[in-house]
Amino acid sequence: MVNGASPRGYRPHLPNFCNLGIMLRLLLLVNFLCIAAVIVKAEKLSDVARLYLAVSVIVQPVLMLSLLLLCGLRRWLRDMGQNYQLLAFLALQTLVGALVFVIMRATLVEAQIPVWQYIFLFALVNVTVLFYFDMRSRALSPSLTESRLQALQARIRPHFLFNSMNAALSLIRTEPRRAERMLENMAELFRGLMNDNRRLVRLHDEVNLCLSYLEIEQIRLGGRLVVNWKIETMPANALVPPLMLQPLVENAVYHGVEPCSEPGEVGIEIVERGRELVITLTNPLPSASESSKSAPHTQGNRMAIGNIKERLQLHFDAEASLKTDTHNGVYRVVIVLPNLDREP
Repeated sequence: MVNGASPRGYRPHLPNFCNLGIMLRLLLLVNFLCIAAVIVKAEKLSDVARLYLAVSVIVQPVLMLSLLLLCGLRRWLRDMGQNYQLLAFLALQTLVGALVFVIMRATLVEAQIPVWQYIFLFALVNVTVLFYFDMRSRALSPSLTESRLQALQARIRPHFLFNSMNAALSLIRTEPRRAERMLENMAELFRGLMNDNRRLVRLHDEVNLCLSYLEIEQIRLGGRLVVNWKIETMPANALVPPLMLQPLVENAVYHGVEPCSEPGEVGIEIVERGRELVITLTNPLPSASESSKSAPHTQGNRMAIGNIKERLQLHFDAEASLKTDTHNGVYRVVIVLPNLDREP
């Protein structure tokens, strides 16, 4: 795509043209370029509408047909290397553009425009589209690396690491199996953090990572932590961004349960809703005096939420969302994303 230094974790690639957000961005971008070209060409303001119609009668069919073909061939394009993706995209666009132009010139005399102007506009649109989506991906891609670093920093916090190790040591003599299981869970957490987090993972694996984390915390916090799972109907093979659910669960424990003097419940519900996957996490809100103790960590919570939003946007664009709210002393996070069982 665009040459130059790439953020760590970024791999140039074509966007998913079946994504509704990508389609909308593409439609707006192409039409904006067409309007700009018409304004530059028009000698007077009254000519703008006529010239835009003359351009649109060719550009819009090219755009619609291109979207259909790019969407239908997305998996074939996805399996190519990045250079072959670019060549295939340009070859496909050239073929579609030439075909539509020939047909329109033969059937709609009034829609004819000079060939050189059409070629220039066509090349400008394609280069701009590639540049825009590449720059957008580069802008969002640092969140992939940040998500791993943030989670790794959370794992090695003295608060978590030392307390977990002390809990395991205290169990070695009395309950060696629980101590062994706790160390296995810690190893599982580190293994998950070291994995390549640029590809989507199975929801089942993400839930297992949360289970490993919660087992550690339940040994450490005892009866103060209550976990309510509602995942009986979740689609285990659905694809989600890696390290999406576990940091939210950790935030629920760290910011919601730990500051509270009373036992706190973390609720995790994952359900299908048509073609969407809905994930809801809840945790108690500490009182004013309790929350003041964890005030320095509030910014870290916002950073984690912001990072997950960026990664959802990177993978699913406008088809995914993350919202937070509070009600009756409960903090809630709701994630809605496409229910996919294979890479888009």
